[in-house]
Order: sequence, then structure tokens, then C-alpha cells
Amino acid sequence: MYAIVETGAKQYWVSPGDLIKVEKLDFEPGTEAVLSNVLLIADETLHLGTPYLTKAGIVCDVLETDRHPKITIFKFKRRKGYRLKKGHRQSYTLLKIKEIKLDAPKKKSETEKKASKS
Repeated sequence: MYAIVETGAKQYWVSPGDLIKVEKLDFEPGTEAVLSNVLLIADETLHLGTPYLTKAGIVCDVLETDRHPKITIFKFKRRKGYRLKKGHRQSYTLLKIKEIKLDAPKKKSETEKKASKS
């Protein structure tokens, strides 16, 4: 069984037990997260979303939140005296995929919560 999930404007091919590094998510390490932007789930049959599958989710454990090693950016123009040196460290969240569900409960967004209270 595998699935294709979208998070952080990237798509990941995942199966239970995989470790993936995704763009930083707002979850504390040691908690459980549900990724709801599922594009495809393949088990005995192929479930394809348009663009996403409704009520599908990827349940995963948040292992850590850290930053990648520093990348140095150096710009240079010859004979002009122009030099520019910058560094960048991208934040990431390490996830361990627990299970793939076709009927995972979706968490309500802030706008849905406000609309239901009114």
C-alpha cells in the first residue's frame, strides 16, 4: 500500500513505516499529525482524487523539527568590486508514516470553526 501526499508545495510517495523530511509544520515533536492533501492511494485498487481525495488522510508521528546544514550563496561580478556572501538554513519536520486511511477524520480549519459557532 502506498499513497502520494502533497505538503509544502511538494509531493511525496509514502508507505507505512517511511521517514520523510517535509517543509516545517506547526506540530510539536512527539505528537501525531494527519496530512489531508492526499492525491492518490493504491492498495488492492487505485483511488485517485480530483485533485484531492475527500476523507482520506495520512497519519504520521512527528519525530523532530530541525534545520538543514547551511548553504552558502556567493555572488560575484568581475572588475566591478561586487561581492555578496549570504547563508541559508531551511527548516524541516521529520515524519514517520504510521498508516494510510481512506476515511481519516479531518480537523476543522479556523474559518469552519467560526462559521459553525455563528
